[in-house]
Amino acid sequence: MILQGTLVNVVAVIIGSLIGRWAGRFMSAKLRQTLMAGLGLAVLLIGLQLALESQQLMVVIGSLILGGLIGEIIGIEKRLEAFGLGLQKRFTGFGSIAEGFITSSLLFCVGAMAIMGALQDGLGGKPTILYAKSALDGVAAIALTSTLGIGVIFSIIPLLLYQGSITLVAELAKTILTEPVITEMNAVGGLLIVAIALDLMGIKRLPVGNLLPSIFVAIALLWGFGLA
Repeated sequence: MILQGTLVNVVAVIIGSLIGRWAGRFMSAKLRQTLMAGLGLAVLLIGLQLALESQQLMVVIGSLILGGLIGEIIGIEKRLEAFGLGLQKRFTGFGSIAEGFITSSLLFCVGAMAIMGALQDGLGGKPTILYAKSALDGVAAIALTSTLGIGVIFSIIPLLLYQGSITLVAELAKTILTEPVITEMNAVGGLLIVAIALDLMGIKRLPVGNLLPSIFVAIALLWGFGLA
């Protein structure tokens, strides 16, 4: 069944979020703070691993600058926050939905497993990569929801759109998303995940939403300069 891998991934995030929401009730503020610090360090490691794989540093730098410019013009950060706050009004008393939504959306959508898994699913193979990713995302959803709140569950929307789109246009995406392109996309996304980690650890909040176009700018730069 087409989109099977992504649908399993979505279900895993929902289940993990619900478990995390239930478990969060039994955690003290101090325990939440400690878990947030630990989670931040783990996310930092994930981001650094992705970022350090880059083979085209100037592409990464150019992508972040141009992507940030595009994001600022469009106002992505404000739109994401507005969406999160809109959900907040509908689910009063469920914590900071906007932060949980933005943080988890980036974490679940960025990475080689999301891209390669969606391609595998769309090209007719058994979506084993997305099955493995589902298990990881489910566990991450438990940890994120217990500390950031139920906003994490709404990350299934961009997750479904992102992975689902790649799956549905897998044949075309396969020709565009070559190995060098995936590497640099992951590197740019890894740096955005590092920014998320800094926020989780309470060090600095960066406008990650406005930098999201950087991931797609990397594709254009690599193809434009014949590096793909």
